[in-house]
Amino acid sequence: MAKVVLQNLWKTFDKDVVAVRDVNLEINDREFMVLVGPSGCGKSTTLRMVAGLEEITRGEIYIGDRLVNDVLPKDRDIAMVFQNYALYPHMTVYDNMAFGLKLRKYSKTEIKERVESAADILGITEYLGRKPKALSGGQRQRVAVGRAIVRQPSVFLFDEPLSNLDAKLRVQMRTEISRLHNRIQATMIYVTHDQTEAMTMGDRITVMKDGVIHQVDTPLNLYNKPSNLFVGGFIGSPAMNFIAGRLADNAGLVFESEMGPLPLGAEDAGHLKPHEGKEVFMGIRPEDIHSVEFGPDIPSISKIDSEVDVIEPMGNELFLYVKVAGASLVARIDPRQKAVVGGALPLCIDMDKVIFFDAKTEEHLV
Repeated sequence: MAKVVLQNLWKTFDKDVVAVRDVNLEINDREFMVLVGPSGCGKSTTLRMVAGLEEITRGEIYIGDRLVNDVLPKDRDIAMVFQNYALYPHMTVYDNMAFGLKLRKYSKTEIKERVESAADILGITEYLGRKPKALSGGQRQRVAVGRAIVRQPSVFLFDEPLSNLDAKLRVQMRTEISRLHNRIQATMIYVTHDQTEAMTMGDRITVMKDGVIHQVDTPLNLYNKPSNLFVGGFIGSPAMNFIAGRLADNAGLVFESEMGPLPLGAEDAGHLKPHEGKEVFMGIRPEDIHSVEFGPDIPSISKIDSEVDVIEPMGNELFLYVKVAGASLVARIDPRQKAVVGGALPLCIDMDKVIFFDAKTEEHLV
């Protein structure tokens, strides 16, 4: 296995369209790194440059200790799994998985051992004699992953491999890919636009937007300590709530907005004191807005009066879209709470869980 290092990586199309802008990233040996971001953020272009399928405009890529800028894709010791499976329709599953090994002149015995071992890992042994048209989408994706496994490469690259699957199968397949990583302990780089996939699969996550890396961190740190407004809003479902206002002194530091003054928790009040008077956005996760009736009894929770706009029952929880003064918020509350569209409902914000961002720079105030 090997680490992958990207140094000052740029990709420009047609001279003035910058797809990837000065990306610096180190993926550790045996790490599962996820590149996530909205469509057009440059994540797939970055992956394709690592694979050698896209020419580098500027910068350097190392796989292990080897500079691979001018190395052909077939010589980079990588294997790639595509969104559309890219299977040969006229070949059996066995032949699809064995094809790359045959081109590299492996013996029939070793090919058979590798294919059967990969098929066993992925639970597709019984399909080895079938052709792709006789397989479901999930089975085809397993074959595509198996074709990568038999190569035993230094680095696995996944380009949105689950996008064509239905929701239930996506959950199953991401579990299987995570299990596969734990079993073979390979270096994996995985591209997705689905932040749920990123959060559940990655050892670390790289969040990109407009060709720029905004934060590289563990899933929990991204969720709890987003570096800026974009990361805070992109990671998490439903998304983080943002409320515009300012920090002011009102017998202690408070957040002032159209919802009225909300006192800060003791920890925030201490480290945010130098930012008094600053225009800010307050970020609060939906699960940290509670109903008064069923919420936790925390002294630092502040009460707000809301009007229910939309109700989404989720079974084990309730998503409420509410209006508070001029702001719209999403709350993730106890399903026992009775709510009516258009009705009033008192809610509480856990002020120990809020995050503040500078209104001008959009950076996290720490």
